[in-house]
Amino acid sequence: MADHQPPSAEAITNGITSHPTTQIAADTAAQHDLLPKLIPHLDRHLIFPLLEFLSGQEEETSLEITKTKYELLKTTNMTDYVATLWQEINDSDEIPEEFLRRREEVLQRLSLFTEETSKIDELLVNEEVTSKLRSDKVANLKFLEQEHGVTASMVDLLYDYGRFQYNCGSYQNAAHLLDQFRILSTDNDKVASATWGKLASEILTTQWDSVMEEVNKVKETIDTKLFNNPLAQLQHRTWLIHWSLFPFFNYEPARDLLAELYFSPAFINTIQTDCPWILRYLAAAVITNRSRTRNTNLYQKQLKDLVRVVRQEGYEYNDPVTDFVNALYIDFDFEEAQKKLGEAERVLKGDFFLSATADAFVESARHLISESYCKIHQRIDIKDLSARLGLNQDEGEKWIVNLIRDTRMDGKLDYKEGTVLMNHPANSVYQQVIERTKGMHFRTSVLSAAVAK
Repeated sequence: MADHQPPSAEAITNGITSHPTTQIAADTAAQHDLLPKLIPHLDRHLIFPLLEFLSGQEEETSLEITKTKYELLKTTNMTDYVATLWQEINDSDEIPEEFLRRREEVLQRLSLFTEETSKIDELLVNEEVTSKLRSDKVANLKFLEQEHGVTASMVDLLYDYGRFQYNCGSYQNAAHLLDQFRILSTDNDKVASATWGKLASEILTTQWDSVMEEVNKVKETIDTKLFNNPLAQLQHRTWLIHWSLFPFFNYEPARDLLAELYFSPAFINTIQTDCPWILRYLAAAVITNRSRTRNTNLYQKQLKDLVRVVRQEGYEYNDPVTDFVNALYIDFDFEEAQKKLGEAERVLKGDFFLSATADAFVESARHLISESYCKIHQRIDIKDLSARLGLNQDEGEKWIVNLIRDTRMDGKLDYKEGTVLMNHPANSVYQQVIERTKGMHFRTSVLSAAVAK
């Protein structure tokens, strides 16, 4: 239903990338701005919150951002707001006649839609009627036609009216109408489009529980309806990955579910093939999950998978967030990891989706640096580790004490020497044999199953 790739996306992208701040290499956040990459995969209405965030970050370029908003929304039915943007751009108190004429057309069409859909709308909120509806849409349409004179064209009007309300910026009304349409329509293409429209509407009204329901419905549609068209599946999965960023970083219960979705084979392949920049968001989610998740095994698996994908895609995409992962877990370069952590913090604070998680990311990243450092060193100088974490010595002492307590590592703090002694007991030969045997047994089982097929 919504414009997944706005016709003016290229113009909008050019307007953003020509921004003065993005030309300054020293500005890390601007240098790694992902807005030009995100725009082509978002509906024009979903782009607007990102521009609002940018206007709050870049006050000196507010006029350029206002022009971008105008180009983005001028073809929608949001006539009053578009006229306000025009006035701001042209520093004028007058409203051109074309805006007034367009406003009148929108109001007339709105009135006509309301009149034409009033009957079916009343029926679908009547409990006596809805209680007789079943899961069989064909039977429902036949019942409504015989008992209440509802026709297929009346059902299609709900779809058209929902689209119209969406273009007016009335997202709550749009979600209601599109949901009613899906209850009755047997047109699979329009139902799929309505589901995308309802997902966008719920995102824009921040109804996160409903958003997650729609994400699952869209995913199901992609997995089933497009099963014989791999290219269409890839494109739709790319859209869903980008649209899901809104609940991913705004709704706590969605974090684990969406991380699991992104790591599923079909979606991680989509990320690697079509949108590797999403690794920034996946890395940020996994790292910040350290302080949230109670499932240590799941966290370690996600971290391992993240490191693998970052290593594989390093030639295709990197930024300070993925560079941090690379420095810490691939190169084991703690100085570089600390440097990239500082850059990553600036990048996160300048990112619409990640700005609220910047502090949690830094906190979790420091824990990961400390854990990795402690695992490979037996005697640790507190002053040295504090410097690597960007803390003074007193803060470093408290940090290390808390780390040892929280992670239950076997370490002893020597205040006099200013060091921590780590005890790394080696596995016995028998334990090593057991671990290797487990791996061999698993691989043998997999090969046996494959041969049996």
